[in-house]
Amino acid sequence: MKSNKIVKGYKAFNKGLECRGFKYEVGKDYKHKGDIELCKQGFHFCENPLDILDFYDLIDSEFTEVEALGKTKSDDKKTVTDHIKIKAKIDLPIFIKASFNFLWEKCDEKGLLKNAKKILKKASSGYYSKLASSGDDSQLASSGYNSKLASSGNYSKLASSGDDSQLASSGYDSKLASSGYYSKLASSGDDSQLASSGNYSKLASSGYNSKLASSGNYSQLASSGDDSQLASSGYDSIIAGIGINNKAKGVKGNWIVLAEYDNNYKPKNVKSIKIDGKKIKENVYYQLKNGEFNEVK
Repeated sequence: MKSNKIVKGYKAFNKGLECRGFKYEVGKDYKHKGDIELCKQGFHFCENPLDILDFYDLIDSEFTEVEALGKTKSDDKKTVTDHIKIKAKIDLPIFIKASFNFLWEKCDEKGLLKNAKKILKKASSGYYSKLASSGDDSQLASSGYNSKLASSGNYSKLASSGDDSQLASSGYDSKLASSGYYSKLASSGDDSQLASSGNYSKLASSGYNSKLASSGNYSQLASSGDDSQLASSGYDSIIAGIGINNKAKGVKGNWIVLAEYDNNYKPKNVKSIKIDGKKIKENVYYQLKNGEFNEVK
């Protein structure tokens, strides 16, 4: 158990900064009386922002920076403390930047920036770099332009802050994050999460239960996997969910494309519509049912 050291991290909440029925406030700190225990007692958070996505939805959660001011216990994913301070709310671009910075610093701490070939966790700061990993639990980070990151292992994390980057993962439960413009993120594994804050980005997923989120303008999001969720807060973007039970939402001016299937899982309808803020509302999920766009939770 650690104590007497401020530990910085990130915590997610349901809308309204609510967690387990309790509403938190930015700028305040909270104390837990008694013992702390992972997954049971105390205030939980993650030091790596991307680890939050194992516990909270990428699209419909609120994210904050926090500080642990008291005792802490940690495993490889999360930390619990008896004294936490909610520092500030963060939006998707800041979340992605924080994710990249965390991976980059961890790679730097272990000397990977100078010796990246020896193990699978890799980092690059140069332009035109290429990073590839076939191992599970790998972490790849790039800050250079025109970089390419690829992973075939499960549970991988890929982050890039350079423009024109390409991130690709075929493993399950992977997380891909990019803050650069014109980036391309692609995942074929189930339960993957893709997030981009740069303009003109393209996000594509073929795995089931995937989540795609973009805050950049003129972006394109596409999913062919079943039960996926797509969301865009950037303007003039296209959101296409052609898998079974896909749902999508966006802001006014975005276009939604959705597909509907019959009981034999054969496509029977594919339709597109522009979000006008009236007939099709902003930031509300829609699915295609009986040939019509219907609001869903």
